[in-house]
Amino acid sequence: MRSIGFFGGTFDPIHLGHLRLALELKQQLALDEMHLLPCYIPPHRASPSVDAQQRLAMLQLALADCTELRWDARELQREKPSYTFDTLSELRAELGADVSLSWCMGMDSFAGLDSWHRWQELIGLAHLVVVARPGWEQPTTGPIADLVAQHRANADEIHTSAAGKLVILEQRLLPISATEIRAQIGAGESPQFLLPDAVLEYLRAQVLYGY
Repeated sequence: MRSIGFFGGTFDPIHLGHLRLALELKQQLALDEMHLLPCYIPPHRASPSVDAQQRLAMLQLALADCTELRWDARELQREKPSYTFDTLSELRAELGADVSLSWCMGMDSFAGLDSWHRWQELIGLAHLVVVARPGWEQPTTGPIADLVAQHRANADEIHTSAAGKLVILEQRLLPISATEIRAQIGAGESPQFLLPDAVLEYLRAQVLYGY
């Protein structure tokens, strides 16, 4: 069964923490493809500080020399709040019922999953892959804990069905955040070595984040 992973975010800006995590997930889960999806307007956090096309351009630059990762601009093209349910429904319609889809997220996002649009239907459209993050613990009571109890599986099980498994992974996470990068630039400091050189050059050329 063909297996495809998707990793969404604002990518404001894309940095090495995002890229390394996406690559490690592709390798650890033995995925055939891993796609990064920049969102247009995140429903659960502040809107990105630069526009959609600039964030997409940075992502494209970051992936230019990486054959293992791909970009997907579908959420930017919709130009409305980016709901995971809409994206997974669209992907499932495009790819059919016989492809394994894995939606990857951090434990911080997963802990609040029950506030997402039509969240109970997501597990029927894709597997959910949750990456543990420092400072965030897996809910032990409530609807998210119930979801884990019903659907938790081992990573290799995502290859046996198209959807319905919930995998929780302990990944090595680079301690880099887009918020930190924006703050450094605003303070006149250099974020070099936190993001790809091509993205840093783009930030400077486009005078983004206060450069």
